[in-house]
Amino acid sequence: MEKVNLAEKLASIHDHWNPRVVGELNGQEIRLVKFAGEFIWHRHENEDEMFMVLKGRFTMEFRDRKVRVEEGEFLIVPRGVEHRPVAIDEVDVLLFEPATTLNTGNIVDAHTRRHLEHI
Repeated sequence: MEKVNLAEKLASIHDHWNPRVVGELNGQEIRLVKFAGEFIWHRHENEDEMFMVLKGRFTMEFRDRKVRVEEGEFLIVPRGVEHRPVAIDEVDVLLFEPATTLNTGNIVDAHTRRHLEHI
């Protein structure tokens, strides 16, 4: 049982769209990631995802609308819903999702991370 300092963990991340695992519980992972620019359109057939903004802001685009997520807010994207995060400026995000969740969902491309680093 060790505490986790999110600021220290985030300071060690110097790239974008590459989640790192900082904790695990009950088959779920707590992941930290930095967003900048546009991600790809994708969906997760079997997993819900929670995006919590620790610093900055981003827009979650859906095919029918856009939701702005500000610092201190979170958004849950239900399984099966196509989405794309977009960040004009760099944003620090905490993800809470099942350990089986592939970051690019139903799409496999250069952004896909099959094995996440634990930090």
